[in-house]
Amino acid sequence: MKIRSLVAAANIGFMFLLLLGTKSEAAELKVLSAFGMQSVMEDLGPKFERATGNKLATSFATGGATVKRIQDGEAADVVITLRSGIDTLVKDGRASAGNVTVLAKSGIAVAVRKGAPRPDISSPDALKLALLAAKSISYVDPASGGASGIHFAKVLDRLGVSSEMKSKTVFPNPKTPADVGALVANGEAEMGVHIIQELMPVAGIDIVGPLPGDLQNTIVFAAAIMAGAKDAAVAKMLVDFLRTPEATAVIKAKGMEPGSP
Repeated sequence: MKIRSLVAAANIGFMFLLLLGTKSEAAELKVLSAFGMQSVMEDLGPKFERATGNKLATSFATGGATVKRIQDGEAADVVITLRSGIDTLVKDGRASAGNVTVLAKSGIAVAVRKGAPRPDISSPDALKLALLAAKSISYVDPASGGASGIHFAKVLDRLGVSSEMKSKTVFPNPKTPADVGALVANGEAEMGVHIIQELMPVAGIDIVGPLPGDLQNTIVFAAAIMAGAKDAAVAKMLVDFLRTPEATAVIKAKGMEPGSP
């Protein structure tokens, strides 16, 4: 009970510090986020704004595009994207390793139209047969920089079915990669392969399960405070907020695993 009380007090104290940190003139943070964290940010962003009085101007892109936009000179206070992309920004000197925080982890899943027979994907061989039997599939175009698409293209190569899949692949609009689920729901694709958090909210589909065994890829999302952040203290406030118990609950609800401390 004593430990629980201390934890509760610490959480209350943290929120109190957030409120104390609110300035008379609210800061506006520019946040550039990968699509994979969009549902989380759309939930937690307004809560952060209400708790602190600060404002967020958030835009979304694929994991690869977020990094390229920064490399091309776009300014941002906080970047939330794949850990590999964040590491690239650190290597480029655009952020320091000490200002990087892992937020969440997710996996890649297979989906079919609601009520359709669920293919056996319990092993690499079973997945291969399911893909060959499918009339059409959808996944994010690797050329757009989406992590799930880049990985799944490698899966197809490993299974030796890349050539067979080309003629029956339906790519979503690169600006809306979450449409993988929509393409399955409306019947344009028989199977969809995408990150779990962007499949879960889609009506009209059933999630068959994760990619089997070592074909799976754990996608790690991290936040970095940029070296040129206009208000590093408020930027840190946001990143800290994304690690609170409230944020952890939201991340879990979206189908992801909270990042390790």
